[in-house]
Amino acid sequence: MTTSASTKGAYELSHLRALEAEAVHIFREVAAESERPVLLFSGGKDSIVMLHLAARAFWPAPPPFPVLHIDTGHNFDEVIAFRDETVAALGVRLEVGRVQDDIDAGRVVDPGPKGLRNPLQTVTLLRSIEEGRYDAAFGGARRDEEKARAKERVFSFRDEFGQWDPRNQRPELWRLYNGRHGAGEHIRVFPLSNWTELDIWQYVEEEDIALPAIYFAHQRTVIRRDDMLLAADPLIARRPGEEPFEATVRFRTVGDLTCTGCVESTAGTVAEVIEEVAATRLTERGATRADDRMSEAGMEDRKREGYF
Repeated sequence: MTTSASTKGAYELSHLRALEAEAVHIFREVAAESERPVLLFSGGKDSIVMLHLAARAFWPAPPPFPVLHIDTGHNFDEVIAFRDETVAALGVRLEVGRVQDDIDAGRVVDPGPKGLRNPLQTVTLLRSIEEGRYDAAFGGARRDEEKARAKERVFSFRDEFGQWDPRNQRPELWRLYNGRHGAGEHIRVFPLSNWTELDIWQYVEEEDIALPAIYFAHQRTVIRRDDMLLAADPLIARRPGEEPFEATVRFRTVGDLTCTGCVESTAGTVAEVIEEVAATRLTERGATRADDRMSEAGMEDRKREGYF
């Protein structure tokens, strides 16, 4: 029996639905293979979409794992408020690993007002994974963000020290994933690996997913530093000549406010952001993350040590 072209077309998934189906499959695979998975959640757009997909994968039950936020203490207030509202609405448990706890315990050194706490997250993340005895950690990284993340597989093995070796990657032929690991080891899992920034925003529009307001155009007092605009916040020590000014901006990515820049923009709706993202040639991290500019291989060095 032959299948007509119209019948065949009815079973074809759109680009976004194919990405969604892949992510749902990954969530279910990990839930079946792992004993204690956890979802890393920053309150940014990628982790919000990831949590939305997790909720879809296990609906009508809530996701069968907690959410873990690594808190530098230098977050945007709007993002923390949104984080709390989101996890409460979904009925999932929120765990918070605080960098300040590791500073107080002497495990890391506070860089002070002129330094960045973002690199300190690695120690807090590894401690939180060990304390929670998590054997799989979902992350919202995408391969299009920057070069080091483009090297990741969907299932990314971490040894007993939480370290990543880009040369020791497991094959993933025909979407078969190997989650095997020994005592003390774990797997980082990236359900959004094959998504792009544009895919994220188009999916947000299609699913009507709420995001923190800082992703959309708003008035903010900023300073200009190294061709970036940073929020004029007391946590950011001013350099000579850095005078604050008002600008209409939005954030393309959300992280530690001391190293996350914004872009001048009038995009106040999801549709307008999609138009803006479709036209840009710069990735969100390359354009607005000071910590990624610290060294040529900065992200890869940190990932080797156990960063997200």
